[in-house]
Amino acid sequence: MKKRVIRPLVICLFSNNDSILVAEGYDTVMKEYYYRPIGGGIEYGELSSEALKREVQEEIKASITNMEYLGAIENIFTYNGEIGHEIVMVYDAIFNDSSLYITSCFNGEEDDGTTFKLLWKPISEFQSGNLQLVPEKLLEIIRERR
Repeated sequence: MKKRVIRPLVICLFSNNDSILVAEGYDTVMKEYYYRPIGGGIEYGELSSEALKREVQEEIKASITNMEYLGAIENIFTYNGEIGHEIVMVYDAIFNDSSLYITSCFNGEEDDGTTFKLLWKPISEFQSGNLQLVPEKLLEIIRERR
């Protein structure tokens, strides 16, 4: 996370019945887990829809279809004791490989080779406060869709 830079990002709510696909993260300062849909940075001159296709391909080697733009979130947050600021474009889409919907947990990989865990988590776990979904305003977009 770069300091004092507003970061443009794109994420995708891959839906599977009443669950969404999320990456598990951990804040070492707050000592708590959080969950975020997959996606990543939008490069200069790149449309958010193209960035999403690229990020999903890079992180989990999957292709997607039926992309639907759901909205944008301005997110100011603290992570590992540092303040971050991002503009997040939110989509829904469908995996071309249907086997991803029946795999409860699998790994993704960042550009630097760091692996992360992806899980299908029920939306109700985030709505009840049992699990933390980020960005925080993402639940509002999910509620609007239902």
